[in-house]
Amino acid sequence: MTAPTQTTTSRIARFRKLSVAGIATAGAAAAALTLAPSPAQAAPVPANVSASQVAAADAPAAKKAKKAKKQYADNLDGWIKEALDIMKAEQIPGSYEGLHRNIMRESSGNPNAQNNWDVNAQNGTPSKGLLQVIQPTFDAYHVDGTPHDLTDPVANITAAANYAADKYGSIDNVDSAY
Repeated sequence: MTAPTQTTTSRIARFRKLSVAGIATAGAAAAALTLAPSPAQAAPVPANVSASQVAAADAPAAKKAKKAKKQYADNLDGWIKEALDIMKAEQIPGSYEGLHRNIMRESSGNPNAQNNWDVNAQNGTPSKGLLQVIQPTFDAYHVDGTPHDLTDPVANITAAANYAADKYGSIDNVDSAY
């Protein structure tokens, strides 16, 4: 028998690591299933209460859980994700990558960025916010459900994406100042 090569040794080590990770994952899943209560462990229902009454009693809690507002981080990642959820609901096309690329080019991620030197600023309407939108464009393309505030990060993103969808098909198609 010949001595194992470096490649063979590396493959064996990788296989061992994957095997250990797989066993650990399976063990964690088994523990989670063991700790999760089964229907048999649920509180007993009195004999005089019907299944529909139990379901009706649980309905408000289920409805409240569904209506709980999704939480987003108060940073660029969170603003983009919140904007994407609103855009999806409003059928405004765009991707995380397209929004992020344009935001970094326009404002470097600063929601308070303001352009005080271009033609818009010279005409008294400076571009503001993450995607450098002017007030008339923001007003025309504002998306319901977001604040009427040009520098609000989510409102700025959604209005700009709405404008880009109208003019270019999507914010993903914008690769320069628009």
